[in-house]
Amino acid sequence: MGNYEPRIIAFFCNWCAYSGVDSAGVGRIQYPPNIKIIRAMCSARIDPVFILDSFIKGADGVLIGGCHPGECNYDKGNITTKKRIKFLKKAIESAGIDLRRLRLEWISSSEGDKFARIANEMVEDIKELGPLKGRAGGTGRTGGTRGTRGAKGERKMKKEGEKSWQ
Repeated sequence: MGNYEPRIIAFFCNWCAYSGVDSAGVGRIQYPPNIKIIRAMCSARIDPVFILDSFIKGADGVLIGGCHPGECNYDKGNITTKKRIKFLKKAIESAGIDLRRLRLEWISSSEGDKFARIANEMVEDIKELGPLKGRAGGTGRTGGTRGTRGAKGERKMKKEGEKSWQ
């Protein structure tokens, strides 16, 4: 893949996973700059449409980080997230996206080293897969402004994302 560097969007819970990133920074633990982190108050507040839009708008991978089961500040937010991601994986698979491009991890505030390991693993996995084909955004890597999947595939992804999550 030459000098290909994947673009990964991370949606992290404020109380655990995001604090784990902070812990990595304080501990001067190196992690790849490919990951762009978006903080949410709880992993359950991450709308699945945000994840689908990330893929549609050019992300090569999406990482979701939340509190360990039983440690959620909002009681069962991470359990809700686990159910949503399970459903969402079916949706992205039906759209032809490799399941390794979407990852859910439990990271506590003291696990900066775990975050760095996961970040490095995900970047390497995505490099192995190569750029996501058929995404929108006109990056030039797919040969056009809509890519190979086109508007029909994007509508299918959005339709799958709009189904009931509960």
